[in-house]
Amino acid sequence: MTAPLAGVRVVNLTHYLQGPSCAQYLADLGADVIKVERIGGAYERHWSGAKAFVNDQSVFFLLAGRNQRSAEIDLSTPEGSDALWKLIESADVLVENFRAGTLDRRGYSYEEVKKRNPRIIYCSLTGYGATGPNRSKPGQDLLIQSLSGLAMLSGRADDAPMPVGSAIVDQHAATLGAMGILAALLQRNNTGEGMRVDSNLLSAALNLQLEPLNYHLNGAKLWDRSASGVSSRFHQAPYGSFKTADGWITMSLSDGPTLGKAFKDESFAPLTRDDQFDRREEVNSRVAKHMEQHTTAEWMATFDEFGIWYAEVREYDEVLADPQVAANQSILEYNDPAGGQVRLLAHPVKYDGAVPPLTRLPPQPGEHTEEVLRELGYSADDVAALRGSNAVGPDRKAVPFDRVSSAPASAYSRKKA
Repeated sequence: MTAPLAGVRVVNLTHYLQGPSCAQYLADLGADVIKVERIGGAYERHWSGAKAFVNDQSVFFLLAGRNQRSAEIDLSTPEGSDALWKLIESADVLVENFRAGTLDRRGYSYEEVKKRNPRIIYCSLTGYGATGPNRSKPGQDLLIQSLSGLAMLSGRADDAPMPVGSAIVDQHAATLGAMGILAALLQRNNTGEGMRVDSNLLSAALNLQLEPLNYHLNGAKLWDRSASGVSSRFHQAPYGSFKTADGWITMSLSDGPTLGKAFKDESFAPLTRDDQFDRREEVNSRVAKHMEQHTTAEWMATFDEFGIWYAEVREYDEVLADPQVAANQSILEYNDPAGGQVRLLAHPVKYDGAVPPLTRLPPQPGEHTEEVLRELGYSADDVAALRGSNAVGPDRKAVPFDRVSSAPASAYSRKKA
């Protein structure tokens, strides 16, 4: 595919997950994303969930680090601050996810940045928003799932609150931020002016609850969390995961007559949709008793025959073995220069039948510092002086990479310079 954002330069002042994920979407689409890191590398290089490291590289960094350049700059020094300002003046987009007001206090507010670069798109990704009483509070996915009501949508009546076991709010806020940046770039094409874009975890968490929250806003009473395992507070039964003789199957939105045929139980046939709403607990419990009588494979064959919506409940190894995952090009593989293979989730959208290619491996910290500074007009002597004053990171050789013809279509290798 062609790179739709080719020629767009992005200053990436992000860390953790929400911000880096937003920046990576832009990088995948061809933008020149320059991650500005503290000397020694960003936090996410030094920590990873599940203690997941590949050749001493944090998977938490790798998962949102591809297709970007890295420059180590100490922004606390006057020389480092000057370098960042030159980079900002050359950029189309600045994306940051510091706590609201942090960059303002450091002198990089939208108002100050706009004075130097009126065309810039300035995207802030925060926990609660750029304004409001909670703007300065720490925002994190798990916390936002709880205070937004999301953690109380799932689970049984006697369960503790049940947040989703993945950082879905971070990812959704990142996606919304990228969407906002793209919209702002389109408007700039028409007006010539930049724009402030704000995406926050709280609004993203509410948006994830588009269906139940809109029901609630318009007077509908959501049911309490189910004692029988109905997996939402607003659907009719059966709706949830059911134990089979050897595993689990999830069922969704099946009518009474069809259930009666599948279970060979005529008592389901008279059930209307209203019955399935009003007698949710009873219907779900009756379905559960039937499901225990046969294996997952047997129920899958039966449900296929009668057109019942279902899915087997899987662990990750089973998911990754699904040929549909391969058909969607969902996994990106490349050979690490230190040895072995790295496997990561790829960009989630296809363009003309293909996901965006890997153009740069996740960079070493400061791998492109000198390259970026030279593009900004610094001479070799200037760069040496900056290094001498510790305003930028040490000299690091860029490590080029070539596609490996024997590897899968999505796999690349970086080789020693």
